[in-house]
Amino acid sequence: MTSDASHSRDHASLEGESALIRAVGGIALGAAIINIIVGAGIFMLPAILATRMGSSAPIAFLAGAVVIVPVALCFAAIGSRVSTTGGPYTYVTATFGPFSGFIAGALMWICNVSSSGGVASALVSQVARAWPQFDETGWRSLFLVVVFSLLVLLNAFGVKLGARAITVLATLKLTPLFLLATLGLLFVDWTQVSWITIPSWTTLGAAMVLVMFAYSGMETALIPSGELRDPARSVPRATIAAILVVVLLYMGIQIVTQGVLGVSVGSSTAPIADTAGAIWTPGLVVLLITAGVSMTGFLMGNLLASSRLLYALGRDGYLPSAYGRVTAHYRVPLLAIISHGVIACGLALVGNFEALALISGGAICLLYLGVCLATWFAQKRDLRSGGTPMLLPGGALIPALGSLAMIAILFTLSSAEWVSIIIALLSLVVLYVLLRWLRQQRFRHQGG
Repeated sequence: MTSDASHSRDHASLEGESALIRAVGGIALGAAIINIIVGAGIFMLPAILATRMGSSAPIAFLAGAVVIVPVALCFAAIGSRVSTTGGPYTYVTATFGPFSGFIAGALMWICNVSSSGGVASALVSQVARAWPQFDETGWRSLFLVVVFSLLVLLNAFGVKLGARAITVLATLKLTPLFLLATLGLLFVDWTQVSWITIPSWTTLGAAMVLVMFAYSGMETALIPSGELRDPARSVPRATIAAILVVVLLYMGIQIVTQGVLGVSVGSSTAPIADTAGAIWTPGLVVLLITAGVSMTGFLMGNLLASSRLLYALGRDGYLPSAYGRVTAHYRVPLLAIISHGVIACGLALVGNFEALALISGGAICLLYLGVCLATWFAQKRDLRSGGTPMLLPGGALIPALGSLAMIAILFTLSSAEWVSIIIALLSLVVLYVLLRWLRQQRFRHQGG
C-alpha cells in the first residue's frame, strides 16, 4: 500500500504546472525571443521586399515596427498577468474560455511546426551551396533526420541545457549581423534607398504580411512561461527589449543590402551573404555560416517552445494525458518534444520555406489579433496570477491600435490565402468537437 501511494505521488509530481522547473531568467528569455524572430526570414526578405517595393523597401520594415510595437506591448502586459505554460493559448483561454484558447493554441502550433519544417528546408539548401550532394534526395533526407534527432536530444536533457544552447546560438548569429547592419552603413549608396516614394497601399499591405512573418516569434518564445523566474517582471522587460533590438537590426540590414547591392539585390538568392561578400570577400562565407547558425537556432527555440504548447494542450485535456507529463529526471515533456520534431522533420522533407510565409504570416496576424483583444479584457477585469502585472497606459488604446493594425493587414490577404486559413480553422473546430466528445465519453464511462 505504501509503495502504491508513493508511486501515485511520484506520478502526480510529473504532471501539471508544478512539475516544471522555473529555471529561465529574463536574459535567457530575451535571447530566446531574438533567436526565434531572427530565424530564416531576414536572410531572404531583403531580396523579396526589394523586388516588391523597389528602393522604398525599408518603409515596409518601418511600418512593420509601428505595427509590432503595440502588439509587443500587449504580449508584455498579458504575459505579466498569465504565468502558466502555453503562451497565447493560455492568455486567450484565461480571458475568453477554452474554445477560443484551443483555437489559438492549435493554430499557433500549426504555424510553428510549418515554420520549423520550412526553415529546416531552407537550412539544407544553404548547406547544399557548399556541398552540392545535399541537393540529392537521399543526402537531403539524411541531413534533416540527423538535424532533428540532435535537436530532440538537446531538448530532452532539460530546459537549462536548451536555454543555454539558444543563448549561445543567438550570440553566434547576431554578432555578424549587427556588424553588417552597423559597419555596412559606411558602404551604402544612399541613392538606392528611398524614404519618400511610397508604393500603392496594396503593394505595401502584401509586403506587410511578409514583414509580420519576419517579426513573429515572441509568441513562441513565451510559451514556456511555466519555466520562467518572476514572469511578471521578466516577460515585459524581455519582450520589449527584444522587439526594439530586432526592429533596429532589420532596418539596418535592409538599408545595407539595398545600398551595397543596388538593383541586383532583387535577383540575389542570398542577399545578406552577397552584401557581406561585396564589402569584404571572406564575408560571404561568414554570413553563409551565420545563416546556418541562425536557422539552427530558430529550430532549437521553436522545438523548445512548441513542445511546451503540446504539453499545455495535454495538461488541459485537449490531447492525451501523456503529453501533459514530464520525465522524472530532466522534467521535460519528452513525448511532446519527439512529436513536434518528427512532424516538423516530415514537413521539411516534402516542403519549402517560401510556400509557408504568406499563409503563416496571415495566421500569425489572426493570433496577434486574439492576443490584443485578450489583453484588452484581461486588463479591464484585472486578471492576474501572481506578482504585480504591467499596466498599459491609456486603457484600451494600445490593444485597440494593435487590433486595428492586424485587421488592416488581414484585408490584404489574397483569396487563396484566406481559403487556406479558413480550412485550417474549420479543421481545428472539428478536432475540438471530437476531442470534447471523447472526453465526455471517457468521463461517462468512468462514472458508470
